[in-house]
Amino acid sequence: MSLAGNQAREEGPARGRPRSEAVERSIIEGVMTLLEEGVPLSELSIERVARTVGVGKATIYRRWAGKDELFVDVLRAAEPPDPVLPGTSMRDDLVVLLEAVRRRGLVNRSSAILHNVFAQMKSSPRIWDAYHANVVHPRRRILAGVLRRGRDNGELRADTDLDVVADLVFGPMLVRTIMRPEADLPEDLAERIVDTLLEGLRPTGT
Repeated sequence: MSLAGNQAREEGPARGRPRSEAVERSIIEGVMTLLEEGVPLSELSIERVARTVGVGKATIYRRWAGKDELFVDVLRAAEPPDPVLPGTSMRDDLVVLLEAVRRRGLVNRSSAILHNVFAQMKSSPRIWDAYHANVVHPRRRILAGVLRRGRDNGELRADTDLDVVADLVFGPMLVRTIMRPEADLPEDLAERIVDTLLEGLRPTGT
């Protein structure tokens, strides 16, 4: 037997994982298909998803505890991935984080499905809470870490309230992407917001 054949046999047990990932992708894509067809969240049952994808309900329940958890993963898959922070400075990291929010705003604007889904999600407290716990709060923790390092490095005043600053960083972009859907989202918006904000938060004499 060839070396390639030996390697294939040795690596055989690990081949189940890609198939598992393929099943997860097909389930998530099945949910998106239903949403594209206009199925409201209230009618998006696990049974209906399983029938659409062509799998058993147990296959879905082995991966997600229920519809809420599945739906949060669908939303996460529909969004751009979280960015890799350069780590060169607090300012650079903030620009990268805020640029990711701008890009998500552009994606949501261009997708009538996502816009409709977010509107429906707000009427479902369980899904809204799950989305915040699994998507919003982890991103908030990343931002808090960036601000904390900036304060420790002297890029922010020592008395800065980091929770307030986090709102100040994301607030302007969220207003434009959510509350003012007609507002422009120019490519340099993240840099302009961060630089404007940091001008008033730098320690005296820097």
